[in-house]
Amino acid sequence: MTLKAFHQEVLRWAQEKRWWGWRLPFLLFFAYILVRHLGNPDYQSLFKGLNLGIHELGHFVFGLLGEFIGTLGGTLLQCLVPIGSMAMFLRQRDFFAIAVCFGWLSTNLFDVATYAGDARAMELPLVSPGVGDVIHDWNYLLGQTGLLKADQTIAFLFRLGGVLTMLACLAAGGWLLWRMSRPLEVRE
Repeated sequence: MTLKAFHQEVLRWAQEKRWWGWRLPFLLFFAYILVRHLGNPDYQSLFKGLNLGIHELGHFVFGLLGEFIGTLGGTLLQCLVPIGSMAMFLRQRDFFAIAVCFGWLSTNLFDVATYAGDARAMELPLVSPGVGDVIHDWNYLLGQTGLLKADQTIAFLFRLGGVLTMLACLAAGGWLLWRMSRPLEVRE
């Protein structure tokens, strides 16, 4: 499918009898989350519990592939689940849901930025559903790769990714709402 054909499909989707009003609170909530993260890098949104649960599941899912991948698996899964959700919604042709998934991915990237930025200080309280020693994922990962001194730079890059994906959520979602809100004769 060409980009032009995809654009036309999205426009047709927005023109169908879809009510934009119930979708607006989602975008306003994501805008609120972005403002809070920009004002306080340690802010934790309503998504924190869900993201943490998926993160911990990732350690089990990827744990069979060795200690390094198992440790990285928490971050991998918490970022892959929103991306997989985007693919599912693309297949279902729910374009606003894809925008929402960009917002969800953003909350994960902000969480990872906080965790990676704590790699040297190790001041965050750690959670583990398993038994045994609890390790700080990002202290271990960056220590194993010789990048521990770059923890703040890596955190900045994750935070930048969080900002960019949230802006993608707000821009795409806002554009879709605008297209849905226009009278049919004006939408073309």
